[in-house]
Amino acid sequence: MSDRTTIGVGMVGYAFMGRVHSQAWRSVGAFFDLPLAPRMAVLAGRSKERTEAAAAQLGWDAVETDWRELVKRDDVQIVDICTPGDSHAEIAVAALEAGKHVLCEKPLANTVAEAEVMVRAAAAAPGKSMVAFNYRRVPAVALARRYVEEGRLGEIRHVRAQYLQDWIVDPEFPLVWRLQKDKAGAGALGDIGSHIVDAAQFITGQNVVGVSALTETFIKERPLAAESAGLGATGTSATGQVTVDDAALFIGRLSGGAVASFEATRFATGRKNAMRIEINGSLGSLAFDFEAMNELWFSAGGGGFERILVTEPDHPYVGAWWPPGHGLGYEHTFTHEVKDFLEAIATGADPTPSFADGLRVQRVLAAVEQSAAEGSRYTNVED
Repeated sequence: MSDRTTIGVGMVGYAFMGRVHSQAWRSVGAFFDLPLAPRMAVLAGRSKERTEAAAAQLGWDAVETDWRELVKRDDVQIVDICTPGDSHAEIAVAALEAGKHVLCEKPLANTVAEAEVMVRAAAAAPGKSMVAFNYRRVPAVALARRYVEEGRLGEIRHVRAQYLQDWIVDPEFPLVWRLQKDKAGAGALGDIGSHIVDAAQFITGQNVVGVSALTETFIKERPLAAESAGLGATGTSATGQVTVDDAALFIGRLSGGAVASFEATRFATGRKNAMRIEINGSLGSLAFDFEAMNELWFSAGGGGFERILVTEPDHPYVGAWWPPGHGLGYEHTFTHEVKDFLEAIATGADPTPSFADGLRVQRVLAAVEQSAAEGSRYTNVED
């Protein structure tokens, strides 16, 4: 990496997403031949003691306790945003206006209005910007898109997408930030529903243009959180109100005429991270489940489904890693993500998914919330 141009990365946030993004920045140059060598320059967090501990553990050179100071630094050319959604817009806009490249975790923002501000800032800025929908970088998902692009499925008719988790089934699980609307924007809908909306649009190449939805909050009140890390937390004896959805279900229509169904819930007991999608076309079908992330199931010409082990060197991203049959994991999707981002910066290409793509997902989420609030009335997605 010594003969490559070094580019400094500053990351805001060091919890769950900060840890996986750190792993990506550390590993990407060891496996992919890149024109840019990322340097993990600075990590920002509110607590100096905790940020310093995280930086030492995760491999960052320096720390800041104010993200604004990180944005100002001359040794930072990329700002990586791994904070809750309520701060995405402010940090991203400031970084873009400072001439930085910006990678922002999903969903892009908490509201359509915030996302629109971010898109305008991205369009006016010299730097590159990308929203981090990491499941696009699962090799099997990228292969599914390739199959659709090659016409193997024919005319797309049905899309079924689910994201099923169970980490808040226990009513005593504390009221962490993901369960508070002012910080998270939405519950299962925004946190994991955004992923399946993006995956459906990415694989099919079509946009969701209208929805009919319902949402539900099963546990209305929870213990206040004393400490939280990742998806774990400890609670206190006091309680607070859950202000987001626990589950969201909606049907929709895609721009190419296909019909679709979506389900996002964190109450599917026994399901840990089942991000699933099945697509049926006039010539064939495909199916994927992240809990078996190295597999894609494909049916051609009406025959039964066949299992494809997506570990061959000609499959997307896989050639940089291990011999055939040696599977990849969750963390590799983020390595692929920063690899694509660095290549776009180096070549001047527009990274995908763009902030405009993130805004499109945000508009679908807003239409779902509106439909659910109006008795499941069919609601067009704003253009």
